[in-house]
Amino acid sequence: MQTNFTPSQLADPHVAESEKILRKCVHCGFCTATCPTYVTLGNELDSPRGRIYLIKDMLENGRPADTEIVTHIDRCLSCLSCMSTCPSGVNYMHLVDHARAHIEQTYTRPLPQRLIRSLLAATLPYPARFRAALKLAALGRPFAGMLARVPALRPLAAMLALAPKRVPDASPSSSPGRHPATGQRRARVALLTGCAQSVLEPGINEATIRLLTRLGVEVIVPKGEGCCGSLVHHMGREQAALQAARDNVDAWTREVDGEGLDAVVITASGCGTTIKDYGYMLRLDPAYAQKAARISALAKDVTEYLDTIDLPEPAVRSGAVVAYHSACSMQHGQKITRQPKALLQKAGFVVKEPREGHLCCGSAGTYNIMQPEIAAKLRDRKVKNIEATGAALIATGNIGCITQIAGAAKLPVVHTVALLDWAYGGPKPINL
Repeated sequence: MQTNFTPSQLADPHVAESEKILRKCVHCGFCTATCPTYVTLGNELDSPRGRIYLIKDMLENGRPADTEIVTHIDRCLSCLSCMSTCPSGVNYMHLVDHARAHIEQTYTRPLPQRLIRSLLAATLPYPARFRAALKLAALGRPFAGMLARVPALRPLAAMLALAPKRVPDASPSSSPGRHPATGQRRARVALLTGCAQSVLEPGINEATIRLLTRLGVEVIVPKGEGCCGSLVHHMGREQAALQAARDNVDAWTREVDGEGLDAVVITASGCGTTIKDYGYMLRLDPAYAQKAARISALAKDVTEYLDTIDLPEPAVRSGAVVAYHSACSMQHGQKITRQPKALLQKAGFVVKEPREGHLCCGSAGTYNIMQPEIAAKLRDRKVKNIEATGAALIATGNIGCITQIAGAAKLPVVHTVALLDWAYGGPKPINL
């Protein structure tokens, strides 16, 4: 793609990077066939190619974002399916992240949107606040139908619909501490406990700690570790995202420089995609660029890490038929496709893959709150394909997908690591 940026524009490193990305696009349109919003809406401007044209026009002309571009960028899930399809290596992720930051800086959203987005940014990344908000949701649930009838307030109705009726108690696994290996220690890792996941499904981290320590891996939850920053990052709140990244880099670097770490293990694939990008996100910060790159290199999804360990024979071979849903952040963001399925098969499960496995379930961070109609269509399409496999349960590696799919599926939805923990001597997941 030909670009026409001025030298003064290219002096901005963010614009210069976006210009390089734009030049790689050859207009081929392969991305349209795998884009969930284009497949759902049929609008060229709701495809990666269409959004690239809108971003190029906005950045080249150095103009503020307008309602049209905000509408179509907001509809993007950042599922990154387009990046798996693109034959030219266009880094759409970095381009759309730049566009979102530009929107946040130059566009004034309607008041209801500003308030809702601020509420999400001030709540979801903080477990104590999020837990309190979920408990308060019981008071608002009777008004969900009324809120859904007002377009500007539909995100509030979506929030109430997604909120669980029972909020699990806070788990000790989320507190800073050391979990010693059973027997001889073979490795030492840090575990990202996360924000939303630690509130909605604390059993995921508990299963991870049980499994890894039984396998001889010491697990550390460092003091100062918190939200990975992806929730605010995808809302265009770049400074908040970078500060979250710095805080985590500091927490994990203290462990690396202390007793050392073999990996930073992550159990939410959305977080993993962001943490593996810390090196890029902080590349312009001289105090953090090198440290962030080192942490990104250590980051591993839990299945990616388990695949490097010689596993024993399973203690339990259930033989259950599992539909494996590959989260977008897993297959497109991190390019992890083989390991989760291979681990489940080795553990004695029969793995089925649904049709259209490349398409997003509609969760995508806060997308199912801010774009509930499109998210619901994608969820229903995903659930239909999953249930057509005839599986007895669903496995996936991302808390957002678990929450989204469970809202419509008749089958139990379980994190992959909970099934592996069960197979290798842990308790049976409570919802099976």
